[in-house]
Amino acid sequence: MKRTLSILLVSLITVGAIAQKYVPVDEGSRVHFTIKNLGINTGGSFQGLTGSIVFDPANLGGSSFQVSLDAKTVNTDIELRDEHLRGEEYLDVAAYPVITFQSMQVTRSNSARYLYMFGTITIRGVTKEVKFPFKATAQGDGYLFEGQFKLNRRDFGVGGSSLTLSDELNVSLSVFARKAN
Repeated sequence: MKRTLSILLVSLITVGAIAQKYVPVDEGSRVHFTIKNLGINTGGSFQGLTGSIVFDPANLGGSSFQVSLDAKTVNTDIELRDEHLRGEEYLDVAAYPVITFQSMQVTRSNSARYLYMFGTITIRGVTKEVKFPFKATAQGDGYLFEGQFKLNRRDFGVGGSSLTLSDELNVSLSVFARKAN
């Protein structure tokens, strides 16, 4: 009887964990950045989302996010600038083809509308901790995760010293993740 109960519990836990796995997709997602250049906000976006998300709003301690994007997809709507950003001085996509995010912890925030994410982001082989509030909204067969945070580009060796380009950039995420098959 104990063995049957144990097998049943393991099966339920396994099925529950499977039901909570999601895959980020480009369709319905947007990873956008803005930075001041000559005092004017300029920006761009990335695509090529891949990874695995385990999310259960009832069990945030069991939630995890491991998401990457394709660095060479940087798009500012100006091809010459995009090629410059893909080069060695900035993203160096030949040596570092992906930008990755790995969560460390997901918690409730002091606002009922938001959760809080603690994690690391790796750009150009440099990993730094980030933390930010985010919303998780159920949509069809998945979730839309939305949040914003700031990064210092020089912390990651992106671009050199500049009198015209700000060190700080804002990252805005709107990532749709579908239930994994």
